[in-house]
Amino acid sequence: MENHIKILGILWIISGTLGLTFAIIVFGILFGVSYIPDVGYEAEVILRSIGAGFSLFLAILSVPEIIGGIWLMKKREWARILVLLFAFLNLINFPFGTALGVYSIVILFNQEAVKLFGKG
Repeated sequence: MENHIKILGILWIISGTLGLTFAIIVFGILFGVSYIPDVGYEAEVILRSIGAGFSLFLAILSVPEIIGGIWLMKKREWARILVLLFAFLNLINFPFGTALGVYSIVILFNQEAVKLFGKG
């Protein structure tokens, strides 16, 4: 069971890192497009606002995944609850988020895992 929890922690760190990377790419693309000549003032404002807002939203979702993954490997109960929350949210993120969410739910609701985290 400890190996599954370490694997889960690593997978959540990777998932959060990919989310942050995607946020940076979206931010860079939308801000870059807003600097094209003859785009117009309104388009600049809209592209920059969408780029900043969407990137901030993705970062807000990705950073807790990284934190949860790190502390899940250190077997903290609050990290288990945080990862379970994100596992349920990731079920709609087909196909990889669904697979990670189902794997996380199955492992973290297992009685051995619950005892390993100090509940039981």
